[in-house]
Amino acid sequence: MLTTALLAGVERGLNAALRLDATALPRLARLSGQLIEVNASAPAWRLFVLPDNEGLRLALHWEGEADCVLRSPSASLVRLMLSRDKPAVLHRPEVSMEGDSQVLLSLVGVLQDLELDWEYELSRWLGPVATPLLGNFLRNQARWAKDSADSMRQNLIDYLSEEARGLIGQAEANARFNELDDLKLALDRLEARVQRLDRSPSLPPAA
Repeated sequence: MLTTALLAGVERGLNAALRLDATALPRLARLSGQLIEVNASAPAWRLFVLPDNEGLRLALHWEGEADCVLRSPSASLVRLMLSRDKPAVLHRPEVSMEGDSQVLLSLVGVLQDLELDWEYELSRWLGPVATPLLGNFLRNQARWAKDSADSMRQNLIDYLSEEARGLIGQAEANARFNELDDLKLALDRLEARVQRLDRSPSLPPAA
C-alpha cells in the first residue's frame, strides 16, 4: 500500500528528473488542469496524477472526476514504470483506460522520451526513509506477480492436458507459455533492480 512518505519521495524524485529534460516541463504544461486516476488491483490502491508546468503532483485522494482513469493490476504498473516501451504495456489486455485516453498517452509520451537511469534518480532523491519503502513495495508486487505467473502456468498446463487437447493447438499453447516466461523474466529483472536500489547509497536532496 502506498504511504505518504513514499509518495512524497517519488514525487520529488520524478520532478527532479523531469527538470533535467529541456522539453519535459513545457510538454507537461500543455496538460495542466487535467486529472489522471490510477486504479490498481491485486493489491488494490489508488493514485491521482496532476501534471503542470512544474512537473507532476501525486495524491492519494482527490475530489472531482478524473479526465482519464487507468485500471491495471499492480504488476503491470510496475512493468509500465520500468519498461522502455510504455505504450506497449498500456495496450496489454489486462490494462484499460477510461475517459480521455489522450491525456494519459501524452503523459506517458513525456516519460517515454526521458533518457534517465530511473533507479539511480530514485535512490538519489527518495532519501533514507522512502527508499526502503519503495524497495519493499516493488519487491512485494514482484513476488506476488511471480507467484501468480507460476500458478497461471500450472493452471494452463492442467487445462490443456485435461480439458482442451482438441481445442488449442500446440503453437497457441506455446505462445501462452512464452508470454508467461517473458513475464517471469521481466519480474526477475525487476527483483534485481530492487536489490540494486536497496544497495544504492542514499544522497541528500539537492538544495
